[in-house]
Amino acid sequence: MDIKANEVLDAKGLACPMPIVKTKKAITNLEPGQVIEVQATDKGSTADIKAWAQNTGHHYLGTIEDGDVLKHYLRKATDEETKEERKHEDIVDLDELRKVIEGDEEVSILDVREPAEYAFGHIPGAVNIPLNELEERFEELNKDKGLYVICRTGSRSDFAAQKLANNGFKNVKNVVPGMSSWEGKTEKDN
Repeated sequence: MDIKANEVLDAKGLACPMPIVKTKKAITNLEPGQVIEVQATDKGSTADIKAWAQNTGHHYLGTIEDGDVLKHYLRKATDEETKEERKHEDIVDLDELRKVIEGDEEVSILDVREPAEYAFGHIPGAVNIPLNELEERFEELNKDKGLYVICRTGSRSDFAAQKLANNGFKNVKNVVPGMSSWEGKTEKDN
């Protein structure tokens, strides 16, 4: 499949949230209807870009794997299609999460990173459902229980928290900045 893009963005070697940050900046240079190809090596970038496009009104066209490189294609939205980017408003910082974990209340922690990221270190008891699988796996989560959503930096977890809140989950909190700054207990999968 040969797709002609109006602009090619090199985000290879960058980890979340940088492919999205660079995409946001680059897409502003395009005219509505034009296509950008974002080249990334971060496996989580597919879910990130898809969720970001959905959140802003830009059209996610698809992803082509070319060896280790993921080529994501987006069409810039027209002014009528553009939505103001929303953020999940209920956020907690890492200190607050640590206090909740150390406290008496039973908490659910949802880690929306990729399985490989999760395997190398996660909060004990956290459930791993990658962002791109979340909608098919809602039934694995309790809608009425407090849910703390975490990723590496707070970007994917923001998209996940919005999806959960929009699908009837009552008490969803996005943990910011995420596992990249977590200093509490972790465990690894052997």
